[in-house]
Amino acid sequence: MINVRITRVSDQGAIVGFTVKGHAEFAKKGWDIVCAGVSTATFGTVNSIEKLTGVILDTSTDDGFLSGTLVPVDNPEVSAKVQLLLESMVVMLSDIAESYGKYIKIQQVII
Repeated sequence: MINVRITRVSDQGAIVGFTVKGHAEFAKKGWDIVCAGVSTATFGTVNSIEKLTGVILDTSTDDGFLSGTLVPVDNPEVSAKVQLLLESMVVMLSDIAESYGKYIKIQQVII
């Protein structure tokens, strides 16, 4: 199962980080559409944030693992764009979970 943890700050609900762990085991390696979808949504979001806003997330990767932590962004316009991209990632992951809930669990944590 893939476990996704979205971390938000309590005062605004802004996303400050996320962690994705595990493998869906929906199908054999190379054929697992759930893993492929989750990887596309998460890695694509990290890449989009970096290319479209210039903000570099603090990331860590390993087999079946990706974490991303947002660095402080002083520009409100850039911060809003980053949040929109992160919220888009949550929508994509939630859509995957809606169809394949047996293989992915999403937890949202407020700090």
